[in-house]
Amino acid sequence: MALPNLTAAQRAEALKKAAAVRKERSEILATLKDGKVSLREVLEREDTVVGKTYVRRLLESLPGIGKVRAGQLLDDLGIAERRRVQGLGARQKERLLELFQPQG
Repeated sequence: MALPNLTAAQRAEALKKAAAVRKERSEILATLKDGKVSLREVLEREDTVVGKTYVRRLLESLPGIGKVRAGQLLDDLGIAERRRVQGLGARQKERLLELFQPQG
């Protein structure tokens, strides 16, 4: 599939939209890391910003989870390394939420 030929204005607009999505995604992950929003709230979002986020990156944004632990969790849960949030099954989401229930 060939990429469409874009005019300079269309290319600039596409770059602007991509930058806005990256900024929104990084803000969501930062609020998750700070504990201002729960994993459940992030997973319940139906937008493409969260949906196109890699699960590994989402796990690494959780407090106390680094690259090694995120990799172990993906293996334990049977989630592929390159899986995005929108591609998670219902059971995989359930298992993630069970692991990271807020301590009360």
